[in-house]
Amino acid sequence: MATNGHRSGGALRVVVLAGGRSSEHEVSLSSGEAVREGLLAAGHEVVWVEIARDGSWHCEGQPLSVTPGAGLLGADVAFPVLHGPFGEDGTVQGMLETLAVPYVGSGVAASAVSLDKVLFKELMRAHGVPQVDFVGLRAREGKAPRAELERLGLPVFVKPAHLGSSVGIVKVASPEELAPAIEQAFAHDDVVIVEASSGGREVECAVLGELASPAGEISFGGEFYDYEAKYTPGGMQLIVPARIAPDAERRVRGLALEVFAAAGCDGLARVDFFVEGEHVLVNELNTMPGFTPTSVYAKLIDAAGIPYAQLVDRLCRLARERHWRLQALRR
Repeated sequence: MATNGHRSGGALRVVVLAGGRSSEHEVSLSSGEAVREGLLAAGHEVVWVEIARDGSWHCEGQPLSVTPGAGLLGADVAFPVLHGPFGEDGTVQGMLETLAVPYVGSGVAASAVSLDKVLFKELMRAHGVPQVDFVGLRAREGKAPRAELERLGLPVFVKPAHLGSSVGIVKVASPEELAPAIEQAFAHDDVVIVEASSGGREVECAVLGELASPAGEISFGGEFYDYEAKYTPGGMQLIVPARIAPDAERRVRGLALEVFAAAGCDGLARVDFFVEGEHVLVNELNTMPGFTPTSVYAKLIDAAGIPYAQLVDRLCRLARERHWRLQALRR
């Protein structure tokens, strides 16, 4: 085995994977750099592996090849700080499974389902989780069902199903805008979701293992929480605790853990909500949210009393615990 056995404490050799093939390549690199610094501060050894936009892997500037079952560069654990398709969708998780190396975050199935906005919402509907109404569209199924779309009312949000960081989202305020917005979304993905609008506050909750953070409220100046608001300095403000009623805050934290479990997630996630007075609606779940110390996830965990270096250390420990638990079951 390339991993160093089942060690419960002490310094770890951690391979950080960053970059990737998705449109969130640069965001991933920023997140990965922050994770590397956090792991070093926690006393771990870090090996940096960068995934290029073409999908090739490089370590110390050299192409990297791997062998199934042989681990990854002698790592005790891998930390795939990858966002969007080809990283957060189960593909890299599956590769790490074949390498037999523990890795931070959710497994193959939970990663795939959570990144697909339509599948995720269908799963949540099956579990009776409250959420905004939606219609899922698939390119192979042809024209969108008009009656279902009209049921959503206006405005609606049209989104590619598999992209993160609000990439490709269009707010539609009039009937004539809907068809072009759907066509535009299909240019990004072969699955599209159309969601009803909510007038509630945008609230987020971070999950770390069995811990749900305090609820945080997203305040922004634009019409909705788009890519520019997320990544432009000063484009958004995180308010912790969120300006919601105590019962709603408890509901947010409880639903975050419920949704995390229902999707089969492990390690971490950020769950996003709309809060309309006392009514709480789940929006989506991110299995690998932005990971700089100033990102929402890290700020929410910090508000729970866990600083950044301790956060990344704990995630590596959780990953190893899960790996060895599953290894024991599969013998």
